[in-house]
Amino acid sequence: MLNKKTVDDLQVKGKRVLLRCDFNVPLQDGVITDENRITAALPTIQKLVGDGAKVILCSHMGKPKGEPKPELSLAPVAKRLSELLGKDVVFAKDDTVVGENAKAAVAKMQDGDVVLLENTRYRKEETKNEENFSRELASLADIFVNDAFGSSHRAHCSTVGVTAFVQESAVGYLMEKEIAFLGNAVNNPERPFVAILGGSKVSDKINVIRNLLEKVDTLIIGGGMAYTFSAAEGGKIGTSLLEEDKIPYALDMMKQAKEKGVRFLTPVDTVIAKEFKNDTEYKTVPAGEIPDDWMGLDIGEKTRELFADAIKGAKTVVWNGPMGVFEFENFAGGTKAVAEAMAAIDATTIIGGGDSAAAVNQMGYGEKMSHISTGGGASLEFLEGKELPGVAAVDDK
Repeated sequence: MLNKKTVDDLQVKGKRVLLRCDFNVPLQDGVITDENRITAALPTIQKLVGDGAKVILCSHMGKPKGEPKPELSLAPVAKRLSELLGKDVVFAKDDTVVGENAKAAVAKMQDGDVVLLENTRYRKEETKNEENFSRELASLADIFVNDAFGSSHRAHCSTVGVTAFVQESAVGYLMEKEIAFLGNAVNNPERPFVAILGGSKVSDKINVIRNLLEKVDTLIIGGGMAYTFSAAEGGKIGTSLLEEDKIPYALDMMKQAKEKGVRFLTPVDTVIAKEFKNDTEYKTVPAGEIPDDWMGLDIGEKTRELFADAIKGAKTVVWNGPMGVFEFENFAGGTKAVAEAMAAIDATTIIGGGDSAAAVNQMGYGEKMSHISTGGGASLEFLEGKELPGVAAVDDK
């Protein structure tokens, strides 16, 4: 599947390797609250360190919009990485990312040393993929390795532009794993293949649904976007989320599923609430029978059984997007039921990043899944069948 060079194809001893990671982690008062993305990068870093490379790490964090914002500095990441790697990670504090500090830190490096550059989005050129910044980044290194799957659907200097100015480029282990799991699931799945889509908007998932209808045996729709499908079938949805302009599209998708022989499952009952909050009056009603001033916030018991039953027989399952407002305990039952059903089967189970990844980890089912993607947007584009610019830019084998 992957005909790109990987870290295993490189001779890195004594060479300077610029490694693009995804350290876009949540911070609270300067403390990292979820370090999944940091631990996911360790295998590639350790491999390069072990092979005697001079490892220069770079990443973005948040949206500083092209100016230095101290609260979005990668300094806390350097500190945590030092602890996880058991060796000093030198933080090259530089508001211009590639400035005197960075150049001096790189010049001092011995084989096996690690330096972390400042947030690449401190430079406005980064998100515009402008050549001058790509050249500056490349000037620090001989080889470029992209291990930032979560950022690879964006053509930025540090994911795409830099590849034009280095001797060679490759993908890291995390990227290789993401492409292997998501790519195989979509293009060469073991059947039956079930895809579960949730989240609030149909518009975010249009192309995903369109692409998956060509590939899956069963497509399950839950979350806020299910109400647009319910309305399309003439159901009453109260004050639930609705994208009225997507009704014709929803009807068309259901028709296409029928023509292709794809089982298309939408909720048969709904947990509805008076207000959008956890401690509000709630009850379960049949789908399409929501009273005027109520809103649907989760899938009901019968739907949970229906969806779990469809998952039971599967050999490949891809899930993107929660079934309800899982942040509210009273409306997390549907998302939990799907996670439980996936955790219980002997199959390839893939969580497509974003909210579903957070939900699965919070509920303690993370270990039971075959693969949890680190990139929400990137995994969605993959499921749409798009080629990711950050993958395309890397050297072929």
